[in-house]
Amino acid sequence: MSGERARLRPVEDVETTTRRDLAAAFRWAARLGFNEGIANHFSAAVSEDGARFLLNPDGRHFSRMRASELLLLDARDPDAGSGRAAADATAWFIHAHIHMALPQARCIMHTHMPCATALSCIRQFEFPPLDQNAMRFFRRVVWDDTFNGMALDDGEGQRIASALGDDKFVLMMANHGVTVIGSSVAEAFDRMYYFERACQTLVLALSTGRELNVAPDAVALMTRQQWDDQPELIDKHLSELRAILDDEEPGYAS
Repeated sequence: MSGERARLRPVEDVETTTRRDLAAAFRWAARLGFNEGIANHFSAAVSEDGARFLLNPDGRHFSRMRASELLLLDARDPDAGSGRAAADATAWFIHAHIHMALPQARCIMHTHMPCATALSCIRQFEFPPLDQNAMRFFRRVVWDDTFNGMALDDGEGQRIASALGDDKFVLMMANHGVTVIGSSVAEAFDRMYYFERACQTLVLALSTGRELNVAPDAVALMTRQQWDDQPELIDKHLSELRAILDDEEPGYAS
């Protein structure tokens, strides 16, 4: 029934679909324990230049997010009207600057996922191609070794945005957490999910104290390409999650 409902879902305009996809991502992230209290934030661009974007309101738990509650903000407006007043300040400074600097980053997900955050706290650490999930991110992870406290000003937002680029879509933030970008909500969520899975495997392997069996660069690059050659899996992933939520928590889409 869930799959059938997903196939028969009526055509939606871009903003409506983006709202519902993003709300579904929040709900599922909560199920996975990727959120931290009422903190952390996801955003999704709804204008071609990325300036207008949706963002979760301050204080709303991921597990209760509804599509209609997402704030519509404009990164070009330093005040963003009443919307910014209802947004978490760190969310505004991080997401507004990334959306303006990288219009291709249609979706940005910032979390304190347990295993990714643990690895962000290791000094001068590199993310090795340990398993096939990790190989998806080979040479696509950038490390920000500078922690300046919470991102509460334009300068810090600009510094964070400058760390990402066309070939890097995961930012490990020292002593803080991780930021993942994607060309759609589906892609950002899929990357976030698999990155935390890869981090979990790495943390467990490191905990054994034994030597890691790291794959050669050539194998890692080949496996990364195999991931890239199956883009249809990304949309199928979110589509299935929305179908489950349609059955179990349909309020996400309202």
